Amino acid sequence: MRFDVEAQLNAAARCVSSLERDGESVHAVTIDRSYSTTAEDLWDAVTNGQRISRWFLPISGDLKLDGRYQLEGNAGGVITACRRPSQFEATWEFDGDVSWVELDISEDGNGDPRLSLTHTARHSPHWDEFGPGAAGVGWEMGLLGLFFHIENRTEPKLDEAAFAVSPEGKAYIAGSSRGWEMAAVAAGTDPIAARAAAVRTAAFYTGESA
Repeated sequence: MRFDVEAQLNAAARCVSSLERDGESVHAVTIDRSYSTTAEDLWDAVTNGQRISRWFLPISGDLKLDGRYQLEGNAGGVITACRRPSQFEATWEFDGDVSWVELDISEDGNGDPRLSLTHTARHSPHWDEFGPGAAGVGWEMGLLGLFFHIENRTEPKLDEAAFAVSPEGKAYIAGSSRGWEMAAVAAGTDPIAARAAAVRTAAFYTGESA
């Protein structure tokens, strides 16, 4: 697979914030990117179980307010808010931990729908080691898969494992990790710590030594 790595990296806006939730220290990573489609089609792509399986992971469950979902081999949770056709929120339950995901769809300056995804998690040793890129790079690759699905929904979905070890994939992951490093520094993280976390994150996704 060949695509414009820089164009795809530049299509995403990244933001990191640290705050409190229920009296605990949490960190939020937010990624925004626009898609060349309608808001209704984008909403369907991120809420229709059949379509989610074609760009992300197979999903099962009751995909409605208060329903429980399960992503194959990954997280499950409960849909805690749904404001069709612009917003939904869900818990993200994985490996005994609970975090929170929110998706918002709005209109960008060109009239295209813009998806904003925020993943909020408690502070942890995992955050200290990998920083925002641990979640940020993973979601960014997921939303890249969504881009390919929107552009040509008859094509098979992005094979993330093969992509991660391809030259384009390694360049994309390195660039994404660097982007999350810069977002972390902008949020107040020590630049040396942010750089080290970004290197570890890129190595994790590509399987290479840090």
